[in-house]
Amino acid sequence: MQEHTETHEPVDSVMTYLLVFLALAAATVITTAIAFVDLGPFSVVVALAIAICKMLLVVLFFMHVRHSTNLTKLVLLGGILWFFILIGMTYTDFGSRTWMGVPGR
Repeated sequence: MQEHTETHEPVDSVMTYLLVFLALAAATVITTAIAFVDLGPFSVVVALAIAICKMLLVVLFFMHVRHSTNLTKLVLLGGILWFFILIGMTYTDFGSRTWMGVPGR
């Protein structure tokens, strides 16, 4: 006799998806509004912070990483860590451009 094993994966409600969609839409409106405000050097920081929030909402809810294995969460954490390493290296490059005394080098 063959046994049929079912795995029950958590299912989010329609209300959860609707709330996440509304949060993403609001974040998009805020991103667009921030683009018209001059925040100086913090414009990029604010835009990246909003983009990270939107990325986390998509990954956690629409890609179902909240209900995934620990290995999947570790891979996500590694990707986020790598992103911050690249951003840090970019800012280091911009910060050290004036050390040579020649503009643009």
